[in-house]
Amino acid sequence: MNTRDLALRISDFSSFEGYQFDCQPIPGDTEVLQITLTDYEELPAFVSVTDTQILCITYLFTQDEVRSGSKAEMMEEMLELNIPMPLSSFAKLGDRYVIFGALAINSSIEDICHEIITLTENAVESIDALEEFLI
Repeated sequence: MNTRDLALRISDFSSFEGYQFDCQPIPGDTEVLQITLTDYEELPAFVSVTDTQILCITYLFTQDEVRSGSKAEMMEEMLELNIPMPLSSFAKLGDRYVIFGALAINSSIEDICHEIITLTENAVESIDALEEFLI
């Protein structure tokens, strides 16, 4: 499977678990899809496909948006949130905090769509949970 195949397969769903998907390819050296769910346009998932996995990432906030002096406490909170957050984990890419999930390359389209929904819902809940640490 590649990103074009994935985009076509996702586009076949008019609705899944009550959500509609908008799937747009992002031009560049690496094939990436930007997938947005209805009602969550501000938190798109970026999906890439490798030989071994499907990686889904949603950007949460930047380093500049973290309150001065609260980074260590926020990171501790993020570590504690990792376990109860199904199918997702926190990471930092450059100056941006993200939430991500990965699936096996042979995952069903239903599992992939479920992961994207779960990731988006977890992103919303994470931002709410970490709000006290943000400007």
